[in-house]
Amino acid sequence: MPLLQCTGLTKKFGAKTALDNIDLTVENGKIVGLLGSNGSGKTTLLKLCNGLLTPSSGSILINGMAPGVGTKEIISYLPEQTYLNDWMTVSELIKFFEDFYKDFKREKALEMLSNLKISPNDRLKTMSKGTKEKVQLILVMAREAKLYLLDEPIGGVDPAARDYILNTIIKNYNPEATIIISTHLISDIESILDDVVFISGGRVVLTSSVDEIREEKGKSVDALFREVFKC
Repeated sequence: MPLLQCTGLTKKFGAKTALDNIDLTVENGKIVGLLGSNGSGKTTLLKLCNGLLTPSSGSILINGMAPGVGTKEIISYLPEQTYLNDWMTVSELIKFFEDFYKDFKREKALEMLSNLKISPNDRLKTMSKGTKEKVQLILVMAREAKLYLLDEPIGGVDPAARDYILNTIIKNYNPEATIIISTHLISDIESILDDVVFISGGRVVLTSSVDEIREEKGKSVDALFREVFKC
């Protein structure tokens, strides 16, 4: 059974079609790049996966289930915009996640915080934007989820922090799980990807393994993306 299966998936907001008749299958044990420019439909697709939006037509199944209470137990979602309360300390956030998610691993979260020299006693409102994003990523990656949905996890941080964030992702996810990373910063994440999905104008225009692109096209994912989208 595929971990993610989209069939004829369409999402409209009034007259605007954000996703247009998408067919997509994603298996277990993959790191998948959901690649496209801003406004291509990446965030809409991840919100549909997480049950934050409902399809206008077509279907989406996560581990054979429609998005809902059952899928929230197996999905760990990092939205593009922070949703954490500024007045909370990191310790309070850890307790919140621990109470809410049975698969949350406190020890793993504390270890990642220690590696970044972030004190559990610090309040979010005292942190820089980049540090807040790191805390949010740590909370997401400290779960033993089946599907991690990461929306632009490196979009708001400096290049030096990107390397740490990617290492955090690689070292702390369940290797039997799948990660879908939405980004337009392709060259930064290409080295960690197994598969890619190119999306433009709400349509999937290419799905491929990274190895196939390199072997059959003789070029990098970033170079192929620039060629396909003329950017």
